[in-house]
Amino acid sequence: MRRNLDEVDARRLLTGGPVLLVTSSHRGRHNVLPVAYAMPLSIVPPLVGIAVHRSRYSYDIIHKTEEFALNIPSRRLLHHVQYLGSVTGADIDKLELTKLPSFRARRLDTVLLSGCVGWIECGLEDEVELGDHVLLVGRVVAVTAEDEAFDDHWLLADDDAKPLHYLGGNFYSILDSVMEARVPKPAEEYDRRLAEAAHEQLELTREAEERREEEEGEREEFKRREGFERPE
Repeated sequence: MRRNLDEVDARRLLTGGPVLLVTSSHRGRHNVLPVAYAMPLSIVPPLVGIAVHRSRYSYDIIHKTEEFALNIPSRRLLHHVQYLGSVTGADIDKLELTKLPSFRARRLDTVLLSGCVGWIECGLEDEVELGDHVLLVGRVVAVTAEDEAFDDHWLLADDDAKPLHYLGGNFYSILDSVMEARVPKPAEEYDRRLAEAAHEQLELTREAEERREEEEGEREEFKRREGFERPE
């Protein structure tokens, strides 16, 4: 059975990717913002985007410093993620309050958070106002991941090394397992096999024609030998 939803629920149906903890810093003060609206935007150059409301304290920092880092938390930070989204960094130092351990970013003047399985450092490339959010486009300048969590794709071998996914409200999840789909053969492979099949069919046709001619010759020879056909 199906039920109709409100238009604003579209975001819930599309939610399910890794939740991010966005870190930014200004004049020695660090801030953390949980973000669910995030996406890759380009491969070359490497661009990613996060949608942030202008009212967020992190937006002011990122707008001023033109840089931000994306931290991909594991389930070990489940309750931290929920709490960090309920308070504003304009009034308190979130890192000091939560005692989250951190370390220096490789390319940015900010910090990265421990307890995460991946980190993406970005310089602010562009801002695009879309409805009630601003799409912050980041050019990726550094990427790091835990070996036990990622190797060309999320490994999902250890529950504590899986990215935390946001479902909406205060509900989260982690992925269960990796499934490998059958890879379609390239078009040129099909073309090659089709050409081989056509060639094989042509050879069979040629062989059949040669056999037919041989059989016809044998019949004619038999008729002459047995006297069915007499010369005029």
